[in-house]
Amino acid sequence: MKIAISSQNFRTVTGHAGKSRRFLVFTPDGAGGVLESERLDLPKEMSLHEFRGLEHPLFGMQVVITAGCGDGFVRRLGAHGVQVVTTSAEDPAQAAADFLAGRPLPPAAPHSH
Repeated sequence: MKIAISSQNFRTVTGHAGKSRRFLVFTPDGAGGVLESERLDLPKEMSLHEFRGLEHPLFGMQVVITAGCGDGFVRRLGAHGVQVVTTSAEDPAQAAADFLAGRPLPPAAPHSH
């Protein structure tokens, strides 16, 4: 399983996922935890807000966790079988580990533009 976390600073869970270009990718470590396996640092034209192609790195994830996103982001990823989870959690590794363990994540603040 691949879990992407929107993180514009590569330290905390950040929002505006549709315009985000930086994601931390976590995979299970085999012992109930997660390992950071990859970092996506995409060019501006690869933000999902700008992207219009068929192959995007986020389409290969099973889950995207973010502090906030719009309905269009959720629909687009859902069309590729990717689950989107919003949360107010700040620690990316802990959010990924909690999701993987089936622990509920704290709810995100409402999305606004």
